Amino acid sequence: MHTFYMKEAIKEAKLAFQKDEVPIGCIIVHQDKIIARAHNLREDTQNAIAHAEILAIEQACQYLNSWRLEDCTLYVTLEPCAMCTGAILQSRIKEVIYGAQDPKGGCIESCIQLYEYKGFNHYPIHKAGILEEECSSLLKQFFKEKRIKKKMSKS
Repeated sequence: MHTFYMKEAIKEAKLAFQKDEVPIGCIIVHQDKIIARAHNLREDTQNAIAHAEILAIEQACQYLNSWRLEDCTLYVTLEPCAMCTGAILQSRIKEVIYGAQDPKGGCIESCIQLYEYKGFNHYPIHKAGILEEECSSLLKQFFKEKRIKKKMSKS
């Protein structure tokens, strides 16, 4: 089941790629139904918080007419950053499933382990590595193309 939903998140990441956005996609599932889907839109909106997870959480809250997403699972192609990890805590999402780890900004396992700090009133279940290679290679391809374009523009 995790593979099916991660493939849906990857579809969102590919939409971001087509828009020249960092290819990160996210979906939120409630009672075996996708209730929110989003991808990064920081470049398009020029908004620092337009991360896939934030946008998907907003949609899910609207869909359920509640800020509490207690029975929801969030699937995202890249380990969430500090902002998104905090939003996941605040929205009470039950479970976080992600594809690739983010050694430069991930805050579930990589840079810090935010969900291991004592004192929060909610701790989501989390699982990494679902379709990790596919998630990771999409990001690598995006940044490789960015470097080539940059190099060509300097020539």
